[in-house]
Amino acid sequence: MLPNIQGSEMPQRQSEGFTATHWSVVLTAGQSDSPQAAQALEKLCRAYWYPLYAYVRRQGHSPHDAQDLTQEFFARLLAKNYLATVGREKGKFRSFLLAALNHFMADERDRTRAAKRGGGKAVISLDEEDAETRYQADIVSQLSPDKIFEKRWATTLLEQAFSRLREESVAAGKSERFDRLKTFLEDGTGPGDYDEAGAELGMAANTVAAAVHRLRQRYRELVRAEIANTVASPDEIKEEMQNLVAALAL
Repeated sequence: MLPNIQGSEMPQRQSEGFTATHWSVVLTAGQSDSPQAAQALEKLCRAYWYPLYAYVRRQGHSPHDAQDLTQEFFARLLAKNYLATVGREKGKFRSFLLAALNHFMADERDRTRAAKRGGGKAVISLDEEDAETRYQADIVSQLSPDKIFEKRWATTLLEQAFSRLREESVAAGKSERFDRLKTFLEDGTGPGDYDEAGAELGMAANTVAAAVHRLRQRYRELVRAEIANTVASPDEIKEEMQNLVAALAL
């Protein structure tokens, strides 16, 4: 289960931490051969490939064909300037990515895919076994390809933020504390929960409560920062937060 991101603690400062975010770097570079923009685009693609795989699978493609198509799409996306040929709806990376994929699939519809897969070189490392395992869990729903993309985009974004939160705890030498307290991010609290956690960690219950509060606040900040990495301007963060919550409810 993924942590809850809603609540009154969500920071409202839209421009904080926005300077030189991944997608804004790509858009600012435009059609130039900027190494920084290329690296930013590749980093985004590595993080958000699974929603596209799920989208292709829901279109009716087999696991093997979906892997081929997804890998070849990224090979072309990173090798060619798709920014010049595909419109960027509202400047959001997820909108661009899905539009670019549909453009690519239309071109590929009548071509043989078996020998492609990035020309034999995997430019994005796809965990194919994990992808199909995750997709099998998704197919119990009746969501359309577009909706499955939105939902997987949202959960991937939360996973990215949650991973960063854990990395910060490990770097601070608090991995054991994080692993014990992360359940409160996911499931909330019940009577006596803080006392039980405190007994295990050698902390007072009120100290545990304060630590959980800080984790929740930092997690929400990281969610906003992750969203900032996928939009073109700070003005879009609030709207994308709303879209994220809506997608998680699908």
